[in-house]
Amino acid sequence: MSDVTQILQAIGAGEAGAAEKLLPLVYEELRRLAAARMAKEQPGQTLQPTALVHEAWLKLSGSRNQDWNGRGHFFGAAAEAMRRILIDRARKRNRQRHGAGLKRVNLDAVELAAETDDDTLLALDDALEKFALESPDKAQLVRLRYFAGLGLAEAAEAMGISPATTKRHWAYGRAWLLCELTRE
Repeated sequence: MSDVTQILQAIGAGEAGAAEKLLPLVYEELRRLAAARMAKEQPGQTLQPTALVHEAWLKLSGSRNQDWNGRGHFFGAAAEAMRRILIDRARKRNRQRHGAGLKRVNLDAVELAAETDDDTLLALDDALEKFALESPDKAQLVRLRYFAGLGLAEAAEAMGISPATTKRHWAYGRAWLLCELTRE
């Protein structure tokens, strides 16, 4: 009888501390199982195999019915816990309030100081002038990023603010301008 099976029987018998002995023995195998599951998922998945193992372990160790018949039964339960976690995450992503149907865009790959047509440039300038009345510092950041082509770190240094503040201001500025430009 393997160590895993013996520990599983001890857990079923209600021995204190038996569950803590199980994780180190099965961790790598659970990680391989999670990696295999994640390989079948769509690209853009933010959940990593290690996090999936940890979430599955919390589900398994927190369940009241821990009477596993052996190694195979335990790993079957672990695979089912992982499947349920992935299904719950997929359902959450497909909800409208979590961005259903939207695609991720890597903004670092977007050309900021790009050529635009005159109408778009004039509309952007008008929106920026309006934005500057509300938030001059955020409007300045947008100018530095869009017209000068500075990166976030460079713009943060130029403005004398922290990179974290720069990221927040940039996110807000983009959202504000998008709303303003789509309204017109």
